[in-house]
Amino acid sequence: MAGTHTHPIFQSPSLPTKTFYQKNPFSKIPILPFKPTTTKPFSLRAVLSTKPPSEQKQDDPSKKNTPFHHCFTKHEDGYLYCEGTKVNEIMEYVERRPFYLYSKPQITRNVEAYKDALEGLKNPVIGYAIKANNNLKILEHLRGLGCGAVLVSGNELRLALRAGFDPTRCIFNGNGKIVDDLVLAAKAGVFVNIDSEFDLENIVAAARIAGKRVNVLLRINPDVDPQVHPYVATGNKNSKFGIRNEKLQWFLDAVKQHPNELKLVGAHCHLGSTITKVDIFRDAAEIMVNYIDQIRDQGFEVDYLNIGGGLGIDYYHSGAILPTPRDLIDTVRELVLSRDLNLIIEPGRSLIANTCCLVNRVTGVKTNGSKNFIVIDGSMAELIRPSLYDAYQHIELVSPAPADAEITSYDVVGPVCESADFLGKGRELPTPAKGAGLVVHDAGAYCMSMASTYNLKMRPPEYWVEEDGSVSKIRHGETFEDHLRFFEGL
Repeated sequence: MAGTHTHPIFQSPSLPTKTFYQKNPFSKIPILPFKPTTTKPFSLRAVLSTKPPSEQKQDDPSKKNTPFHHCFTKHEDGYLYCEGTKVNEIMEYVERRPFYLYSKPQITRNVEAYKDALEGLKNPVIGYAIKANNNLKILEHLRGLGCGAVLVSGNELRLALRAGFDPTRCIFNGNGKIVDDLVLAAKAGVFVNIDSEFDLENIVAAARIAGKRVNVLLRINPDVDPQVHPYVATGNKNSKFGIRNEKLQWFLDAVKQHPNELKLVGAHCHLGSTITKVDIFRDAAEIMVNYIDQIRDQGFEVDYLNIGGGLGIDYYHSGAILPTPRDLIDTVRELVLSRDLNLIIEPGRSLIANTCCLVNRVTGVKTNGSKNFIVIDGSMAELIRPSLYDAYQHIELVSPAPADAEITSYDVVGPVCESADFLGKGRELPTPAKGAGLVVHDAGAYCMSMASTYNLKMRPPEYWVEEDGSVSKIRHGETFEDHLRFFEGL
């Protein structure tokens, strides 16, 4: 695929021997090649919850003990592997700092699960939510697999175009889109969601500036409770997103008044994130196709239904039976076919979250008398979800613990000067040695994209394991020198 090649940091033994160097543009120290220990890669269906296991629905009692499968797997030797490569060996040959490690094959498998689920539907669009993870190399890979893109800012639109996404398979969302960004969207020819009265006015203004008619969808709030954390619920009546469904006629009349600027082509809803019950999607889709019937009755040629994204994953690694992409699509399939609609979906988390770990090193272990702590070099600056949402992400050591290591309840914390700086609380783990590797699982979504430089902890590098077992850097880590550049010439 043009524009996506990355030199491997090290190669599997099956590849020709050749020396590769992966340089940071701000460093003169190359990373040397390495041949890892490899085993046969594990295959994996797309695993799709942030609910504790006790709250997760188990529809089939016979499947309660189904083993959890993951591209990051602890083998019988006690080591954690990513697609057959030992994580601790990767740690020895990359920058000595926290880093994100992905499985490129798992990204592919997750996309293929959606593509398989969508078979039989007319011109469906898998719109990857760039907000979940905006790594350019990952975006290029997703584009190559046939995905479109979902955007919530002008810069995300610019990045999508840079990655080569087809603009006609991109959707620009957001409750506060500004005119400059909308002009860019109008010129590019992407779909734009109308989110409010002022948003409609801004889209009209942008269309006139760009001299382009904009294909728009109405983002209607169906007032369906997704039964998730309130911070990630977007489709109920208290949400800041979408138009009130009782104002639908006002918006239809407004669109009719601007035939040269707006072409209404569809309707959109988005319920939230980490959803683990697909009947919620059907509830929303039933409401939405009824609105589409009303819209068509007024002469609009509406061809698209966008049901958003939001499938959860098994953050607890409990083996819970959670909805798959096929479960989701089958729930709305007949409704979509009955209205001869093109279906747009907007997965982010369920495409990318389970493909990645944040890899850290243990700085030390301490106790305050009533609580025990594992202190690592990673922190809320690199991965804020636990601090922001009190989210659970599975944590484990990458190497076998010493035989005499005591298993204790630990809070896993970082060095940032905040009591909220934790990656996990009350985790039963063997007491690790200084320097031991420790990973936070399922870190592909809303982790690196939300990373910060708080306490001047510079954003980390990113790597992935490729199909042939080699490991490549896909993002340079930021440096102190990068920070100083913001002040040059002032």
